[in-house]
Amino acid sequence: MTTARTLKLNLGPQHPSTHGVLRLILELEGEKILSCEPDIGYLHRGMEKMAEGLTYIQNLPTVDRIDYLSGCFYSELFCRTVEKALGITISEKSKIIRVTLLELNRIASHLLWIGAFLMDLGALSPFFYAMREREMILRFFEKLTGQRMMYNYFVFGGVRKDIDYIEDIAEIVRVLPEKIEDYEKIITDNPIFIQRTRGKGILKPETAFNNSITGANLRASGVNYDLRTTDELYKGFEFSPVVLDGKDSWTRYKARIMEIKESIKIIEQGLDKLKTCGKLEQKLINPLNIKLPEGEYYSEIEAPRGLASIFIKSTGEDKPYRLKWRTGSYYSINLLRELLIGEYLNDAIAIAGSLDIILPEADK
Repeated sequence: MTTARTLKLNLGPQHPSTHGVLRLILELEGEKILSCEPDIGYLHRGMEKMAEGLTYIQNLPTVDRIDYLSGCFYSELFCRTVEKALGITISEKSKIIRVTLLELNRIASHLLWIGAFLMDLGALSPFFYAMREREMILRFFEKLTGQRMMYNYFVFGGVRKDIDYIEDIAEIVRVLPEKIEDYEKIITDNPIFIQRTRGKGILKPETAFNNSITGANLRASGVNYDLRTTDELYKGFEFSPVVLDGKDSWTRYKARIMEIKESIKIIEQGLDKLKTCGKLEQKLINPLNIKLPEGEYYSEIEAPRGLASIFIKSTGEDKPYRLKWRTGSYYSINLLRELLIGEYLNDAIAIAGSLDIILPEADK
């Protein structure tokens, strides 16, 4: 309860650094945060309810919009769930293409986060640098799929067409390592950046577990959990999950920088496989005849903002009876209830920004 010594402050929903329409109701004593109550629901999208009225093929173009920065992951989730329900196995080359595009999408998402995060802290130049490299990836996606964000490239049984422009991917992974090193020279040891992030927003493993935190936010707290290590789609690809133990905002930044480097390794392996696996052969499903057998179906994937999953309940019709998404951002937002307590107002944006929150993932 607000007293004469405390102040209630609405941070958002129109604040330029909340990365979407997020309202944080803060109780302050001076500039110290005593409590935080996140308030979501300003987007009013209702995509889960909308899905109940659409056939599976009608739903497919909408799932990219669950997280507009990493649409490939939600397309993959939706497609693999339908494929699993129908007992369909996609071809080896389709798997390689999907993994390659997923990791390119992961890098593009992380690059936007790095740029926006640094801009939140007052550093404008890194935003332009990150957007410059991200633009290379978006141009490739545009050439391949016709879209820069909502790709709709994965389909039931494989992908829409064979992957072209391999030389574009090769150029991306050739350029990126040097650019990532440039980011680190500018950001990682910058004394102002360190002062704004070191020791701020400490996320202990037990707090992460209690709040169902996954992804880079969890691994930056010393917990080795990366779903890709057990994901059948990634079988045959070698990489090392990034696990750090700093637990603070700086470590969450460093974890994503290192994840980009691991994603580059995966993409390079994908390129080598694509050069030797021959022509794309796949047996696509007639989308107009899809009816999932009666039952409940579940799939999960390691998305850029943590574990993402889908639950579909089918009654044997051509539309899902229920469709639910589990997204990383929803849990990261709720984590702010604990993470901001005891911190100061001028650190709230930096701590929230370090969690990589995207509001469409929460208001779905």
